[in-house]
Amino acid sequence: MFSPMSIAQQDQLVGPYKDFKGKIELDIRQSVPDWGPFTPKKAPEGAPNILFVLYDDTGLAAWSPYGGGINMPTLDKLAANGLTYTQWHTVALCSPTRSTLLTGRNHTLNGMAAITEASNGFPGWAGRIPPQAATIAQVLQDNGYSTFWLGKNHNVPEQDVAEGGDRKTWPLGQGFERYYGFIGGETNQWYPDLVEDNHFVEPPSSPENGYHLSKDLADQAISMIQNQKATSPSKPWFMFYNPGANHAPHQAPQEYIAKYKGKFDGGYDAYRSWVLARMIEKGVMPKGTQLTEINPIPESQANPADAVRPWDTLTPDERKLFSRMAEVFAGFSEYTDAQVGRVVDYLEQSGQLDNTIVLYAADNGTSGEGSPNGSVNENKFFNGYPDDIAENMKLIDQLGGPNTYEHFPTGWATAFSTPFRMFKRYAQYSGGTADPLVISWPKGIKARGELRDQYHHSVDIVPTLLDIVGIEMPKVYHGVEQFPLSGVSMKYTFEASPDAPTQKKRQFYSMLGTRGIWEDGWLAATVHAPFTGRGHFDQDQWQLFHVDADRSESTDLAKQYPEKLEALKKAWLEEAKANLALPVDDRPAPEILGVERPSGEPVRDRYVYYPGTSPVPEGVAVNVRSRSYKILANVEITKMDASGVIFAHGSRFGGHTLFIKDHKLYYVYNFLGIQPEQQFVSNIDLKPGKYTLGMEFNRSEAGPHNESLGTTKLYINDQVVAEGAMRTQPGKFTLSGDGLCIGYDSGDAVSRDTPGEFHGGTIQGVGITVEKAAYVDLVGEAQRALMRN
Repeated sequence: MFSPMSIAQQDQLVGPYKDFKGKIELDIRQSVPDWGPFTPKKAPEGAPNILFVLYDDTGLAAWSPYGGGINMPTLDKLAANGLTYTQWHTVALCSPTRSTLLTGRNHTLNGMAAITEASNGFPGWAGRIPPQAATIAQVLQDNGYSTFWLGKNHNVPEQDVAEGGDRKTWPLGQGFERYYGFIGGETNQWYPDLVEDNHFVEPPSSPENGYHLSKDLADQAISMIQNQKATSPSKPWFMFYNPGANHAPHQAPQEYIAKYKGKFDGGYDAYRSWVLARMIEKGVMPKGTQLTEINPIPESQANPADAVRPWDTLTPDERKLFSRMAEVFAGFSEYTDAQVGRVVDYLEQSGQLDNTIVLYAADNGTSGEGSPNGSVNENKFFNGYPDDIAENMKLIDQLGGPNTYEHFPTGWATAFSTPFRMFKRYAQYSGGTADPLVISWPKGIKARGELRDQYHHSVDIVPTLLDIVGIEMPKVYHGVEQFPLSGVSMKYTFEASPDAPTQKKRQFYSMLGTRGIWEDGWLAATVHAPFTGRGHFDQDQWQLFHVDADRSESTDLAKQYPEKLEALKKAWLEEAKANLALPVDDRPAPEILGVERPSGEPVRDRYVYYPGTSPVPEGVAVNVRSRSYKILANVEITKMDASGVIFAHGSRFGGHTLFIKDHKLYYVYNFLGIQPEQQFVSNIDLKPGKYTLGMEFNRSEAGPHNESLGTTKLYINDQVVAEGAMRTQPGKFTLSGDGLCIGYDSGDAVSRDTPGEFHGGTIQGVGITVEKAAYVDLVGEAQRALMRN
């Protein structure tokens, strides 16, 4: 028999119900309600909205508020209405920096020693933000904020970037109520791989109709805020806004690229001198700041892919090409700033800007992943494959458009990271870590248009925002004891003078074999390059810079102050151990990216895919790299005009596809976008009927750049209908996420000859095998399966 709960028994209530103050009896008429435990928590009175705009791959010397040659009208406006920070630093690579901005903990505590695609089986390398590092979105959401994430993510393990993947590390699992953007490290700006909330979606339009991701993100941001304010006008919001700019591919409308025609013809050497003078004039750099060398690491220890070719050694064609690439980068940056400006304008028009703290920053130094020669297809860098100037010159007039996946050469990476050594990935020098940061908050910051020179880091942002809002990071979150915050609040700088001492004492750095540590105005740095595979970290030469007196880190004082250097080296090891930063890894990119990582699915030799599914991301799709493989499709042709894609994986910048066109069977392997495509066409026509269609690649050896060389046969049933030599990529088709598709090719098609979506028949399924079973045996098996249907 049911017994009513007396007041005395109510102490048995647990969880959110333990604070219930009402009375519970059998009959509601004798019971007393208490809404307290069920009332949503409100944000502190007067809590500001927070808009954090985070660009990619942009050093200190790129943008106009810092003296750079790229006009940023929206950022200029915010800087004039707030504070510009001259010594704000990041982690030197995107996923790690973004993790620090989400959690306030050092990147290795977040499991982000490198990008998620470089994860490994060690705590600091896991590629997953652990439950011990609650995000600011989770804390703000629990304290009455709406939370939104726009644009780039790159904090989800590669194997979970899939419809069947674990969603715990997706934005909606990390405290964000809405998400619209791309989960991976980069995406084609004209044909992006998009996710809305927790599912993949196709872009709402195409470049032919004026589509560009930067504009789409601004549209979505405004819509999210409008919808929130329509129902909860008193509720503050936090928006983490991450455009694809300025990460490769550098792509922008031609009218914005045209604004910079001829602006960079003087070259990157001249730009460094020009921009440093402007930075000094603006007070961003102290008087007397010296330029550093463009190739500061000895050749014997350097990564050749990161070398800078002096401008005066280039041919006229190379100068023309490289200048154009810088114009594209600048146009991309300004166009995206204009789209951010639409969001800021909306906030002003709707009366929200006055109590919105806007942070506008970048996540690491300018990227040198375009190699010394630049690239029309950045994926070559990740495949360890060299660019060809003559090939790139053919596409000079198409740079920035849908036909290129452009990245400028290392010279511009150095120039836009002036006056420092190196660029992105180099954590020991400020060329990899010194980034722009502008903070504007009309209601909360009295200063207008002022500089702040205090040394700070990306781990300091979360403590700053929590300090502003007036809440604390919990010591225990959802039952899990939390890592302490690694940073300190920067709120004191809102009232401090530009030369007031920093309240930060120490910051350690580690990235892909590069190491450094800053403490009380001194920086110790290793002479080491990423991706060299050189190892021997115990033999690294260390340098010492007095940053307070030598902002550009131009003069090595290691011999003058050996005791200071030894103390900092010891401090680095202490920090590395405390922050789970060991081991250190400098292996080549293809080797790191090619590591087999665990997933919810066991490793297998055969994969079967069916029409109607969303694109399968490369991280979880069948891996045909550096091995023999076979593709078999059971297809029934019901009409004479049957045509279309059967299988496709990748894009025009690298991928392969099987399709029917003009009654012929085609297999195309697009090797890093290099023309002509490797094409195999059947020597017989396909008529209505049931078929097993497929191809087989037999790898025989590795080429000079680790590409696989071998022979390919095209089959209709068990008959060879075309064959010949073929090469395949050593690395991924792309980091942008172009997935494996059945019956169509999403976004940017693999082949120029792709006929579109399959019609005039049915595809039962497509199997891919990487085992060594004979092709004819597999055909027989596939045909038997087809005949049963």
